[in-house]
Amino acid sequence: MGFLDAIKRWRLARQGLSSGKKRRVHHENPVIQALEDSFWVKLSLYAVFAVGSAVLVLKSSSGTSFGEDTLKRTVYGFVIALTAIVMFQVSLQGPCRRNSRVVLVLGGLILHLLMVRAVMGLADAGSIPEVFRFFAVPFALAPMLHGVLLGRAVASFSAVYVTLIGCLLVPKDDVLGYMILSLVGGMTSVLLAYQVRKRLQLLQSGIYVGIVTLVVGLILGRLNIAACFGPDAMDHLQLLGTGSAAAIGTAVGTALIISGLLPLFEGTFHLTTDISWLELSDLNHKLLRQMQLEAPGTFHHSLVVAALAEAAAEKIGANAPLCRVCSYFHDVGKLKKPNYFIENQHDGGENPHDTLTPTMSALIIIAHVKDGVDLAVKHKLNPRIIDVIQEHHGDSLVYYFYRKAQEQKKAELEKVERRLENAEDLPMVEEKNFRYPGTRPSTRESGIICLADTIESASRSLIKPTPAKIRSMVEDLIRSKINDGQLDECPLTLRELAIVKDSFTGTLRSMLHSRIDYPKDDSNASATKRLVNDATQGGRVIPMPKRA
Repeated sequence: MGFLDAIKRWRLARQGLSSGKKRRVHHENPVIQALEDSFWVKLSLYAVFAVGSAVLVLKSSSGTSFGEDTLKRTVYGFVIALTAIVMFQVSLQGPCRRNSRVVLVLGGLILHLLMVRAVMGLADAGSIPEVFRFFAVPFALAPMLHGVLLGRAVASFSAVYVTLIGCLLVPKDDVLGYMILSLVGGMTSVLLAYQVRKRLQLLQSGIYVGIVTLVVGLILGRLNIAACFGPDAMDHLQLLGTGSAAAIGTAVGTALIISGLLPLFEGTFHLTTDISWLELSDLNHKLLRQMQLEAPGTFHHSLVVAALAEAAAEKIGANAPLCRVCSYFHDVGKLKKPNYFIENQHDGGENPHDTLTPTMSALIIIAHVKDGVDLAVKHKLNPRIIDVIQEHHGDSLVYYFYRKAQEQKKAELEKVERRLENAEDLPMVEEKNFRYPGTRPSTRESGIICLADTIESASRSLIKPTPAKIRSMVEDLIRSKINDGQLDECPLTLRELAIVKDSFTGTLRSMLHSRIDYPKDDSNASATKRLVNDATQGGRVIPMPKRA
């Protein structure tokens, strides 16, 4: 079919009926999509994780917890892994619905446990001093990685299950100490790494995790502080300093490695962290610079929509940086025909829609969504941005031109009734020709941007805006979107919509506030008038005195 379509476009182009160009379309590889959604692939991943956990416990060093019974230790590891799988399937299917996310979570757990196993092995071999055994364990590895990439819920899950399985990898006498240190270190990283927006914050989180691990280790007696005041004080102080450096250095090193590998994880698993969203918010992007120059009205509109959407997203706990960046690019398709959009038309200037039929005008307006997707794919924008471009109008009606077409049809119908025109000349006005073809908003962020876009556009028509007028306008527009079914596929709840409504109202009130009308200074005006009268007498200009 693609080859035949290409031939048709070529023939139309030769006849001058087509430009020969084709819009770019954003779609996923069907094979990859099938692998992402396959139940059997997910089941295989679960099986590999359960078996891998059991093998790790089976291969653990001698003297591990729960005695020397290999079968018992292996069964414990297998059962804990199965429990983790059940909890994962029941509680985390939202953020981890795709199989690639399952690979990321379970792979992160296995990597964390491998590091614990390696440190325990080095300690048993004497390569790491016994007192530093736990200070060299990267307790923050899986929780911090999952917290930055997938959120707090997945990170908490990781912190608990690397602790449970890790208890099977340490000596029997150290199980309690490992459990406390692992839970405290893991949960500290969960709290600190949540919604990290700068790489420096990730490094700071590593420092804090190291300090907390050190303090808890001292409380548990991993290092003898009292001996620092005894006869061998210097040796014990040196030991304390080395242990402190090991605890903090391990945590900081973990944070640095995660920070450096984040771009790799984001690209491989098609994720975008808050750090990357803030990097994408740079207004010097080529498309945004072009918008500033060629469509300044659209650019200003996008900035205001970004402010509205970001504030509302913060209030309901949605992804605010995502809303901000996607709002910048949501109308990028208007760059193809900027003068056909009212915000880019100068007062008193010619409106190109005056010479077009309402149907043609609606087609041009509607086309900015597909043009936006085309530009976004061409410039390799983030897939979430492309989704918002496709969804920010849903399948809503271009009401202005639809009403204009109905009015024209009514006028033509009156001419037909007076036999001034033939009935065959009546224009066809079908609602489907005036609706956007895009999909409806499917995420909270997309729904917020859809509402912010509509409300910002309508707010410009307010004459002498007051708080009551602004609130009434916001309520009416949100209600109309709900009645039109535009939010039916969006997970926004009624409570969240109420919060979003209040946020929009407050933000618009601060933007559209009235200003003081400063009176003219009559004394200055009178003084200026006297100077003019003194300088001109009877129309004769008094010459300036010449210098000697």
